[in-house]
Amino acid sequence: MPELGPLGRGDPEQIGPFRLTGRLGEGGQGVVYLGQDDTGERAAVKLLHVKFSGDHTARSRFARELKAAQRVASFCTARVIAADLDGDTPYIASEYIEGRPLREAVETGGPLKAGALERLAVGTATALTAIHRAGIVHRDFKPDNVLMAVDGPRVVDFGIARILDSTGTITSRAVGTPAYMAPEQISGGEVGPAADVFAWGSTMAFAATGSAPFGGTSIAVVLNRVLNHEPDLSAMPDPLRAVVRACLAKDPRSRPTADRVLLRLLGHADADGASTAVLSEGAELAGRETGGTGGTGGTRDTAWAAGPGGTPTAWPGAQGGVPAGQNARFAMVGPDAAGGPPGSPEAAPTSGMAPSRRPRRGRWAAAAAAVLVLAGGGALAVRQWGPSLGFGGPGPSSHMGTAPPKTAGAPSPSPSATLATFRSIVDKAATTGRLTIAVRDLVPGIALHGQGGWHGFEVEVGSYIARQLGVPASGVSFRAVPLSERASVLASGEADLVIASYSMSAGRKDAVTFAGPYYTGHVDVLVRAGDPFAKLSDLEGHKMCAPGASVTTGLVQDAVRVQLESAPTYAACMDLLRQGKVDAVPGDDLLLAGFADRESIRYKVLGARLTDERYAVAVKKGDVRACQAVRAAISQMYADRTAQALLRKYFAKVDFTPETTRPAPAPCD
Repeated sequence: MPELGPLGRGDPEQIGPFRLTGRLGEGGQGVVYLGQDDTGERAAVKLLHVKFSGDHTARSRFARELKAAQRVASFCTARVIAADLDGDTPYIASEYIEGRPLREAVETGGPLKAGALERLAVGTATALTAIHRAGIVHRDFKPDNVLMAVDGPRVVDFGIARILDSTGTITSRAVGTPAYMAPEQISGGEVGPAADVFAWGSTMAFAATGSAPFGGTSIAVVLNRVLNHEPDLSAMPDPLRAVVRACLAKDPRSRPTADRVLLRLLGHADADGASTAVLSEGAELAGRETGGTGGTGGTRDTAWAAGPGGTPTAWPGAQGGVPAGQNARFAMVGPDAAGGPPGSPEAAPTSGMAPSRRPRRGRWAAAAAAVLVLAGGGALAVRQWGPSLGFGGPGPSSHMGTAPPKTAGAPSPSPSATLATFRSIVDKAATTGRLTIAVRDLVPGIALHGQGGWHGFEVEVGSYIARQLGVPASGVSFRAVPLSERASVLASGEADLVIASYSMSAGRKDAVTFAGPYYTGHVDVLVRAGDPFAKLSDLEGHKMCAPGASVTTGLVQDAVRVQLESAPTYAACMDLLRQGKVDAVPGDDLLLAGFADRESIRYKVLGARLTDERYAVAVKKGDVRACQAVRAAISQMYADRTAQALLRKYFAKVDFTPETTRPAPAPCD
């Protein structure tokens, strides 16, 4: 963890919403402070050494690059929280990560070994894949920008080099750190994602050996080695050595993409691409049993393994390894490689033959069960990376998955997989292509089941999340759930996700894990458009409907004195409001807007915003992988503006200003 220094003379005490408590460091890009906002969230606030005064083009570029950086899913990265373009010197605030840089960890504790190296490789490849999926090129990937946190490695400062370069203030020189720059960065060629892959390979070599593969006594020597010399990777373990060698190809076209690197590391060599489920898997593995940051690391270390002669798989154009096109995989092997305890019939040896009775599974189950594959005449033992599918053996308590109808491009689980139990719904989604989502019913605009099926904002939010988890529309089932049964349907396995306007308010003790939130709602009041009510106090002495047992009635009463008119349901309240028998209806703003949107006359949500209700997606208690995957899907939903489009779709006819910015994500506990 970087040492926190005191603020010096001339240092600001406040930047934007962040109160500064000390200095974390200073570099060529700017000074980094530790800040904290009003909610208590800590951030690393970087005050950039760039002037924007009068440069509208630079501001526009900055804003564009910043939006791209904020789209990055938070898998093994430090998310961008806020930024400001208005001051003479702009700042970027990102999630504060407690951990020390990889460079420091290696220099003080020595090269990483076995499990620690494995987690680093998977975690940083996961992060780089997430960064590239958002359209960002890191451009300065290096050991200093990888933090070794308690929950696994985190990649920081992605996009900042590009943001600086977009100002036009540093285009005359290369952006990056010489020992980790790709040849095309040095020669002035096009710098794309392949440059990050090159830097990743150099960083993994440093982590495994303690030395940069293109180190030297001067910048000139380093640059010459990057451009003209092959690195000495003999001290690296196989098969990571071959992966790194492929990534360090001089020609960027010969390097694998970040997602191909990740898929190889996870044993998904034949998958089409890294889905959200795969990113979630990588994040979970990277944070598993971290133990330490140097030496052997972890309490259950594993070792890289390859076939005879150390010949792991290779990509087309890669240097060395198995001839391109041969279907080989590699991963870690350990004492529990096949999912059973050491010495059990289910435990595959680290070399030799796999038990012949183990059923053949589809490509998405490759990470969930150990298999042996041929490579160059030898065998590679593939570790059970993902959670056990419980084929014929004990597994964690969970609901049962069933195979979906066969759809183009969807995984095709074997019959055995239809009886499997799953530790995480991420595995169920990937293996079966099915999810059951619980929502409320009879709530117009939010969740309503009619002859045409399910409709509403939360229904489409659920469908979007399912798609991000790789579940086709045909595999998503919705079921109505009363508010009192939201937690129980998860515990029983009757539902995989619960949306249902589930508020994750402080102090809530429900036995679920919350992912999100996906929307910040407010207790408010609905009035007829054109009535003389501009603020809550204008309702003093007027009639307000009191729907059923809604607690929102009391909240409004605490703020303004009104006359109550009881009604059994919100539909009955809307009848009274339409007829002019009451002047207002209290409730959560989305609920009010949903009922009002289907009316022929116009209404408005007053904008009182008496509370902040963070609506979250609930998953089964302890399913952290599902929480992370859902949280990433929600982030993407706001980044690609799907959330904003859905709010317009379902509430556009109401004078209503919904929250259109993504709520601050909550931790996955």
